[in-house]
Amino acid sequence: MSESKPPTPTPGDTYKGWLFKWTNYIKGYQRRWFVLSNGLLSYYRTQAEMGHTCRGTINLATANIAVEDSCNFVISNGGAQTYHLKANSEVERQRWITALELAKAKAVDMQANSDDSGDECPAVPPTSGQGGGCRNSEVQSTLRTLNSKVEDLTTCNDLIVKHGSALQRSLSELEAIRVGGDMGEKIRQVTERATLFRITSNAMINACRDFLSLAQTHSKRWQKALQVERDQRIRLEETLEQLAKQHNHLERAFRGATVLPSSFSNPALGSKGGASGKGDASDEDDDNEFFDAMEDPAEFITVPADPKYHKRSGSNVSGLSSEIGMDDQSVNFDELSLASNPESPQPLELEPVRQRRTRIPDKPNYYLNLWSIMKNCIGKELSKIPMPVNFNEPLSMLQRLSEDLEYYELLDKAAKCQSSLEQMCYVAAFTVSSYSTTVHRTGKPFNPLLGETFELDRLRECGYRSLCEQVSHHPPAAAHHAFSEKGWSLRQEITLASKFRGKYLSIMPLGSIQCLFDKSNNHYSWKKVTTTVHNIIVGKLWIDQSGEIDVVNHRTGDRCHLKFAPYSYFSRDVPRKVTGVVTDKEGKAHYVLSGTWDEKMEFSRVMQSSKGENGTEGKQRTVYQTLKAKEIWTKNPLPEGADNMYFFSSLALTLNEPEDGVAPTDSRRRPDQRLMEDGRWDEANAEKQRLEEKQRTTRREREREAVKAASSPEEAVTEDSINDSPLKTEAGETGTEASEVSDETSHGPSHPHYLSAHQDNYQALWFEKLDDPVSGEVLHVYKGGYWEAKDQGSWDICPDIF
Repeated sequence: MSESKPPTPTPGDTYKGWLFKWTNYIKGYQRRWFVLSNGLLSYYRTQAEMGHTCRGTINLATANIAVEDSCNFVISNGGAQTYHLKANSEVERQRWITALELAKAKAVDMQANSDDSGDECPAVPPTSGQGGGCRNSEVQSTLRTLNSKVEDLTTCNDLIVKHGSALQRSLSELEAIRVGGDMGEKIRQVTERATLFRITSNAMINACRDFLSLAQTHSKRWQKALQVERDQRIRLEETLEQLAKQHNHLERAFRGATVLPSSFSNPALGSKGGASGKGDASDEDDDNEFFDAMEDPAEFITVPADPKYHKRSGSNVSGLSSEIGMDDQSVNFDELSLASNPESPQPLELEPVRQRRTRIPDKPNYYLNLWSIMKNCIGKELSKIPMPVNFNEPLSMLQRLSEDLEYYELLDKAAKCQSSLEQMCYVAAFTVSSYSTTVHRTGKPFNPLLGETFELDRLRECGYRSLCEQVSHHPPAAAHHAFSEKGWSLRQEITLASKFRGKYLSIMPLGSIQCLFDKSNNHYSWKKVTTTVHNIIVGKLWIDQSGEIDVVNHRTGDRCHLKFAPYSYFSRDVPRKVTGVVTDKEGKAHYVLSGTWDEKMEFSRVMQSSKGENGTEGKQRTVYQTLKAKEIWTKNPLPEGADNMYFFSSLALTLNEPEDGVAPTDSRRRPDQRLMEDGRWDEANAEKQRLEEKQRTTRREREREAVKAASSPEEAVTEDSINDSPLKTEAGETGTEASEVSDETSHGPSHPHYLSAHQDNYQALWFEKLDDPVSGEVLHVYKGGYWEAKDQGSWDICPDIF
């Protein structure tokens, strides 16, 4: 492997040698033979390939050279080509850097001189026909001129030799002659011959000057023309290679081997985690193309629809709507946005809208050894792990649920839709938008105390009100209800099941979300996907969403199937990709959605669908012909300085802002959360322990009362003695999280204490448990009274939980 060290290069040298070049994540760095010549860096697999097969070339005149570490460096020409290279040693790397910098300087200088001269030469040479003939005539004429100059130089050279010899003879004779009568004649001859020699020499010098000037002029023009031809050849090669890859990709996609949505069909968009990949397209042959074996192939293909669908007149639109089976006629789908319905007039503002805060105190930089806490928690429920506030963000889970309403405008637009299928697109986009705030939010929200509430009153600014309540402690569950003056209401009950697996943390939300529209009586329901937090122990934390969501309209039978693709190092798709298809109750597709859950979503109308050939797993892929995609949702930019404020969105910054008139159980009044927001983390940890102990005491009293009500006096006495005995283990409890698992394990299901753990008689204040006749699910539904109590300022029924 060791190579002899080449000499330190000079500006005119051709520099060659072995370097290691990054190819892909399977093969890593591979040994390649590099040649630096005439401002171009080329590489080959072996030295034997130099005569016939070049694997890639970069023009150093437009390239950037960057040093990464002692042996690594990067050469890039602005994005189209990037070489990540590694030398055997730091000395060898420095030799290459020196050679590259010298070659780049020379290439830049040559290009500048070429641009200054020969401006009359066309920038792009003719490719065929008359242009090619003119170029040949010009070259032939230049060659004839140069040949004549060379003949002049030859004649001048012969004359110089002849007259030089004669002058030498005359000088010799002059030295031998004696002073006498012949002296004058000899001097005259020497003078004549010297004059002839001078004239001939001047002619030679002038001919040489003319030849040099002519050669330099045409040389620069030819160099520029040669560079243009070389660049054109490289572009043609790249275009041909891209066309071949696209042809191969489309052929495999049509056969169902692998599929990409139309919005993301460019392979150049796929990269390592959104970062720039180290390999380039022209790096290796097809045998070095790798795919993730675990990646699920997409279930459908989208291709542009026939142009005839774009040219339909307005009179044909309603006919097309009935043709594709829509239950509600709509005429705003082709080149019009689905949100083209006129906005309803806004109510007259009698008072100025409250100005919300735009900053919170910056997050302190406290060091904490994560592994010292997490190593004893592998395999346990997240809700049973005692956590300091160092891992939290200064918001509760109830406030995080309320953040789902950040893009409430999607539901406002959905409420105006005349078609249930169009409405489904907006509801589906709303389900995806709720994950956009999680991409950088690696902090854990505070687990709410039992009975804790959070209100989000945006009636005057946005037209909606929202209320959350922690309705259960074992298992932890939160109920949420929101209603809008625009004609929609949203309710959800979420229970989190989570597992810590050492390298990552999985959070599985249980429960459903339901959205109801007053005008159409459409009733939608869906569930959330799994959230995974990676690099818990080593590396930078990052979050991924994966799974599938079925949004169902229970009135019409319409359905939208959304798929959140899990992130993969080897996937060619864009990271955080989401795709979906909107179908009617017969299963016929009407819309296709695609995008990413952290950036934007697009939708496109399906004009025609057909079944493709079987894929690699024997599944048939559906090919959808669609109209041009339209943007339906885009993520709002984060406020300035968000990286120092827990990456909160503009809405999240206002959630914990103190407000007058809220319930005494509101999350804004929680002291440990307020202390953490103010940066007083040590005090927040102490306050958190106090609240947890207070909730444990309250729960024991509630369980004791439940046992007394259901047992005989003797059993009640036994229960009291057990609850007060030293056997009571609380080391694993966290107030909002624990459920006395150790006691259940030690006593068994027949013990009275085991019964007490499941006889909690807590009743939610503002929600009641009901069977939903539409979806068939059991969930907590808002029973009313909260906003009336707020208007009256009467909070007598609220417990003292803080």
